[in-house]
Amino acid sequence: MQINYQETSKDLLTRIAIHEKYGSANIDVWTAELLKPQPGMHILDVGCGAGKQSFLLDNYTQGQAHIIGGDISEELLNLARQKNQARGSKIEFRYLDFNQPFPFPDESFDLVVSAFAIYYASDLEFTFREAHRVLKPGGRLFVSGPLPENKKMFYDIIREATDKPIPPMPGSSRFKGPILETIQRIFAHTELHTFENHLTFPSVEPFIEYVRASLSEDRKLWTPMFSNHEEYEALIARITEVAQRWYERDGKLVMTKVVGGILAAK
Repeated sequence: MQINYQETSKDLLTRIAIHEKYGSANIDVWTAELLKPQPGMHILDVGCGAGKQSFLLDNYTQGQAHIIGGDISEELLNLARQKNQARGSKIEFRYLDFNQPFPFPDESFDLVVSAFAIYYASDLEFTFREAHRVLKPGGRLFVSGPLPENKKMFYDIIREATDKPIPPMPGSSRFKGPILETIQRIFAHTELHTFENHLTFPSVEPFIEYVRASLSEDRKLWTPMFSNHEEYEALIARITEVAQRWYERDGKLVMTKVVGGILAAK
């Protein structure tokens, strides 16, 4: 399955910042409590982006784990490297395409993680078998991503504004289906965990900032709804009108992020 999907660094970092500013729960705490990373572990962060999860694992292991973060975006890798240097961390950030063989020997890692990334793999069987291959016996895989019920308010507002179906989302449309099924088939033991984060927007403006970072013209995920910049701006205007009505009715806008975490053992 080839996914025609692009993500700009700016849009990704905008959404992460909004989650942290307006969210009611901390996904980092949830992740750390599930994984319980320990000093001395060898950890691979697949699709690490700007290093958010790599730095989390580094913090919880007191800088004593061997962590490699891999991504295809040199822009995001450079941001991660700059922060790594400023922190004095020893994380290694390097190029990694999860649609290609992982450049590591068999049984190299105690833990392979991927936050909101690896579910965009073109061939799930290939990618998760690579993750299985590089894990040590008894090693664990942890993949997080959106569940089908994720961001219901967000999609409801867009549907009301456009009267059009929402395009299939590569993450939420695959997570509890092909992704979970593939991991269950390859790994010895699999658990599905759920995390909820209620984002309360005190006004319409930050919600529309989130909308723009999600419906970005560069993303090529929402293009069935617009074909040029003028149509894109008209779409944003209609969404803003609906969001304003919802805000005036309820006094706030609350969007619930519903995230799944698949924890599997080799």
